[in-house]
Amino acid sequence: MRSPSFLVLAAGMGSRYGGIKQMDPVGPNGEFVLDYSVFDAWRAGFNKVVFVIREELEEPLRQHFAGKLEGRMQVDYVWQQLHDLPAPFVCPPTRQKPWGTGHAIWSARQVLKGSFAVINADDFYGAQSYAILSGFLSSPQCSDDSYAMVAYRLANTLSEHGTVSRGICRVDAQGLLQDVAERTSIEPVAEGARYKDESGNWQPLSGEEPASLNLWGFSDSIFSKMEPLFKQFLESRGEEEKSEFYIPSVVDSLIKAGHCRTKVLNTPEHWFGMTYAQDRDVVVNRIAALTQKGVYPPRLWS
Repeated sequence: MRSPSFLVLAAGMGSRYGGIKQMDPVGPNGEFVLDYSVFDAWRAGFNKVVFVIREELEEPLRQHFAGKLEGRMQVDYVWQQLHDLPAPFVCPPTRQKPWGTGHAIWSARQVLKGSFAVINADDFYGAQSYAILSGFLSSPQCSDDSYAMVAYRLANTLSEHGTVSRGICRVDAQGLLQDVAERTSIEPVAEGARYKDESGNWQPLSGEEPASLNLWGFSDSIFSKMEPLFKQFLESRGEEEKSEFYIPSVVDSLIKAGHCRTKVLNTPEHWFGMTYAQDRDVVVNRIAALTQKGVYPPRLWS
């Protein structure tokens, strides 16, 4: 089988964070979180990276990665454009918000062949997570109707500086994903964690639940499978100015329709990211600690 590719969703605005967090230096020599993701993916055997971005991010990213990936990974840049929709749909003239993670993945349909991983650009997933997913994507387990999702222990994904939303996974005895329930306002507590339900009441969580952080593994069959779902979404919600087409909803629909199986791959890694501006110091300190332990060289691309 060919080596898997690596799709980076980097078109988000970072509204809660207050800036372009994909390009905030956090490493000892000005590296972004994204540098560590690409580095981990390269070491895990991914041979191509595709960045899904806004148009204005292409030149800064090209400059940042210039000379770093040559001889290591093939690189493509794809713009997530509001008007890139399946016929006969057109973007409402007042729409400004991107169409969501499902549309971001669909935007890369022309440049991806074979199996590929999907990540968020501003999330740190950890080296073992990429190795685990690469092993799946490089094996016969990955097929036109067999995908994967890397799951984290919920307690390993929470922020010290505010509540977060997480997809809590229900997994069957064969390790296959049954569904992902979106829980909002999750925060750590002494007993584990808790979240607010639709009525605004706190509900307990153990902290051991498998959580989805949008680290997925697909074959290129996902594009043809998601297109009718995208059309259904546009038919029902395309006139809303802030509606979003999310990849967990795509996978959930495909599972329930019997159109795919999704293997849940558990990782021991700690996820961290910059949901809030205050999270930046935590990220800087954790990367410094990993560098000191020798997990990463002081200069990633030297």
